[in-house]
Amino acid sequence: MSEAPGFERSSPAGLSAGKMDGHTVNADAILRSILGRGAQRFGMAAAVLRGERIIAQGAAGVRKRGAAERITLDDRFHLGSCTKAMTATLVAMFVEEGKLNWTSTLGELFAHTVKPMHPAWDKVTLRQVLAHRAGLRLEPDGLGAFKEMVRPPRAWPGTLAQQRLELARQALSRPTGIPPETKYWYSNVGYVLAGAVLEQLTGRAWEELMRERLFQPLGITTGGFGAPDSTDKSGQAWGHSPILGKPLDPRSPAAEIPLFFGPAGLAHMTVTDWAKFIALHLRGDPANPHCQAALLKLDTFAEMHCVAPVTTSKGWVMRGVNFLATGDAAPAVTYCAGWFISTASWARGKRPGETGRRLWHAGSNGRWNAGVVIAPEIDFAVLVACNRGIAAAWKIRQAVKALVRTFAPKRTL
Repeated sequence: MSEAPGFERSSPAGLSAGKMDGHTVNADAILRSILGRGAQRFGMAAAVLRGERIIAQGAAGVRKRGAAERITLDDRFHLGSCTKAMTATLVAMFVEEGKLNWTSTLGELFAHTVKPMHPAWDKVTLRQVLAHRAGLRLEPDGLGAFKEMVRPPRAWPGTLAQQRLELARQALSRPTGIPPETKYWYSNVGYVLAGAVLEQLTGRAWEELMRERLFQPLGITTGGFGAPDSTDKSGQAWGHSPILGKPLDPRSPAAEIPLFFGPAGLAHMTVTDWAKFIALHLRGDPANPHCQAALLKLDTFAEMHCVAPVTTSKGWVMRGVNFLATGDAAPAVTYCAGWFISTASWARGKRPGETGRRLWHAGSNGRWNAGVVIAPEIDFAVLVACNRGIAAAWKIRQAVKALVRTFAPKRTL
């Protein structure tokens, strides 16, 4: 594996001179315009990438409703389901090392730890799990295997690895929700199982693997799991309750869902650290004219970013969970290894045959919100995070679109 690329900030070519912070365009005003009066109740931060460089960044709004402290780029944000691409990246590392295979089956992976396993799961592959085509159900009004497990996090017995294995036992001892590979069905359970696979393989917690194999090589120093909490006197943004919008003390059980959920969506970090991970996938995509391998081989990135017709699902409303579609709408969506994949005209490169393929995801634990879109053909990405949940989803979408309009390279005919 090659080393992680360097990461820097610099001014974008072709942009008119504006207010600059170092050599990076200050995007605070764009975010303030998106938040409007909401800036008194919550805040957001964003970064814009061209390759490995942050070409624009900004922060606006408040750390918590009812307080005057402003959001800063040093605040850490909960990434929700944007964590899934990180879990899939960990899986890919072990595939490259020959310790796993994309076609490894749940029957093989849990043969010694899940007994009895329902025979319907025997041939379900790791690739199908990561693409949400395994038949693992997760409905917002009926959490399947989670129903028996959801309780205040501190009441859980055992380590997080033991809790994830117990979830695997519950999920795999029952019949599939739908026949595997027949239909896309978004499943947080599937990514918890992927984390359990890594833990069974290594004997180490998913959180440890994330820090050692992903955060440290990429230079991510603010990465953590669960509700972000301040470790010094500088303060930290708080998440807000899903319905009333009340600020939630990060030490309160109400601030987070159970921590075993980690591989499906519990990472947190600053947006500038998150950008380091996004740059990895932006430059790793073979469609990027400046592509370069880092941590993984280019063939592995191609596998993780592939567009397979059998996984295409029309429309943005996916059965089970409604997801925020960043950027303009496209006729079809694919899911592969932690990324929704679709096309957009603004993301199309200049080389013959390019389609404007983009990778994107949104994430929320109900208290925070995040969204990212990657356009490899034009070597460009936007990521936005907010300390308000589903109620702020539209603001995230607006911010992503505004930053794309402002900073994406303009096509010339």
